[in-house]
Amino acid sequence: MIIIKVMGGLGNQMQQYALYEKFRTLGKDAKLDISWFEDEKQQQKVLAKRSLELRQFEGLRFETATRNECAALLGKGGLPGESGFSGFVSFLGKVKRKLNPASDQHFYETDMYHPEIFSFTDKYLEGHWACEKYYHDIMPLLQEKIRFPESKNPQNLRTAERMEQENSVSVHIRRGDYLDPENAGMFGGICTDAYYEAAMAYVRERMPDVHFYLFSDDIPYLRQRFQGKEYSVADWNRGADNFYDIFLMSHCRANICANSTFSFWGARLNRTKDKIMIRPAKHKNSQVIDPAKMHELWEGWVLADEKGRVL
Repeated sequence: MIIIKVMGGLGNQMQQYALYEKFRTLGKDAKLDISWFEDEKQQQKVLAKRSLELRQFEGLRFETATRNECAALLGKGGLPGESGFSGFVSFLGKVKRKLNPASDQHFYETDMYHPEIFSFTDKYLEGHWACEKYYHDIMPLLQEKIRFPESKNPQNLRTAERMEQENSVSVHIRRGDYLDPENAGMFGGICTDAYYEAAMAYVRERMPDVHFYLFSDDIPYLRQRFQGKEYSVADWNRGADNFYDIFLMSHCRANICANSTFSFWGARLNRTKDKIMIRPAKHKNSQVIDPAKMHELWEGWVLADEKGRVL
């Protein structure tokens, strides 16, 4: 059995679900471990408590792993957050796996793409699985399965209809937690003004009369930074309704993403023929970018770097 740990925010959860669906299409027995959202110790390690937002989607079905099924792969007491005697048993299991690596059924994502995971039959997978190559070939299936419930705010439907009638472009600018000192070193300085200017110029050269729809966790910044008739600020989906921003992004003809899985999914769920998807060349500052490799792993995407160069 393949068990995939679900954790993090909505964009990461969608990627973990997408990998689950990929394994299912390969005929593998796959399940999701959702225990991270029920573990108070794990929740205390993140800045904001997370919920299983996959449940917000309409009719989205997936099989979840039981505690016993997880323990069967990880070893007794091997679940995250275990302590006491169970934790001691888990420690012994770790020693055993160190002495005999082949017995380790816990696989951690350490690179952008791990093709070897598709040869696994019994494994517990832990990671974010952001790389497009993991599930690019089943994107039509994911677009069909990931459905948004009808919004109670009629502005979402009106805006989506308008987006489909014009050369609409979503622009996602993530600030908020990316400006915090603990995150800035890893995620800051990537989606610069030069990045967005280059991305917008790229779209303008290929589509006439474009209209940019701006999405962010910092609405005052958007209003100060982008002024003019070609811009609209999407500022009404707050709190639990925030995921409708992905719905709106998916109705645009082009998508300019931040280094954020949230906006990646706005582009991925976009069914527009000949859509333009632009993303930053790197997601984290720890990455060393090989443009040729990135184009292979992110088929169909346009890459631009922090200096405003389209790669």
